[in-house]
Amino acid sequence: MAKQHVAVLMGGWSSEREVSLTSGRACAKALREEGFSVTEIDVGRDLAEQLAKIKPDVAFNALHGPYGEDGTVQGLLEILGIPYTHSGVLASALAMNKPMAKDIWRAHGLPMAEGKVVHRSAFGKSPVLPHPYVIKPLNEGSSVGVHIVFEGDNYQPQDDASWRFGDYVLVERYIPGREIQVAVMGDRVLGAIEIRAHGRFYDYEAKYTDGKATHLMPAPVDKNVYEEICAQALKAHQALGCRGVTRSDWRYDDTAGEPGRFYLLEINTQPGMTPLSLVPEIAAHCGISFGELVRWMVEDASCAR
Repeated sequence: MAKQHVAVLMGGWSSEREVSLTSGRACAKALREEGFSVTEIDVGRDLAEQLAKIKPDVAFNALHGPYGEDGTVQGLLEILGIPYTHSGVLASALAMNKPMAKDIWRAHGLPMAEGKVVHRSAFGKSPVLPHPYVIKPLNEGSSVGVHIVFEGDNYQPQDDASWRFGDYVLVERYIPGREIQVAVMGDRVLGAIEIRAHGRFYDYEAKYTDGKATHLMPAPVDKNVYEEICAQALKAHQALGCRGVTRSDWRYDDTAGEPGRFYLLEINTQPGMTPLSLVPEIAAHCGISFGELVRWMVEDASCAR
């Protein structure tokens, strides 16, 4: 039997391009070691022509950010009839749009921080929320564009010349406590990990620079809390109709002692697969090697989901 031909899609033109290239190269290498025939594609706007030329059996989507994980490239792959990894068009679009995802999760009773969508100009008027609060782009990942505004801070996105994420932002109440992330693989929860950033919070630099954060696997929280946050992560995954692998981000407020309260922040339908990424680390703790993980993703690939 001929080797299954996998096109690994990476790069693109989002703000997470470099992370995607690292993820894609790692996945391509592992897939070759697992016996697949692999073509690496640095995605451009001629992606349809490239795919028509090489005719892969499966697309491994290692893109991050807009166009790669917001349902856009998923729609193209549906049109071309190429099975692809991770979530489908609708789930990808919903997960990437934080306010829409929150509306669905709220209807399912999932715990979340209070927040609202406001225009950038609102920050020059009355306070948008009591301090401290968090400002986020509506549809970016990897903590790109995220700012925590504490009492005394005067950050305002309308005055930020580097802001390139649109005129509307999501503002949420800042949740003190700990950073917990949970990996789901199909209908199975792999586990929860705690991240202790060495800086102010688990930002882009902490996620992708070695030595900027400490990883604790499994997350050292109350046993009942651990089980509940894992169950709620699966619920969040299923509520959006996700498939494949996802990683959900949570805050766990134990400042008043254990057990504390946990809050869902967002879900990543195409989590990073870099050497510092959390899903491979959580999977390894469960006895699943990196090669086994990416093989499973390819075997799980499909269209029309």
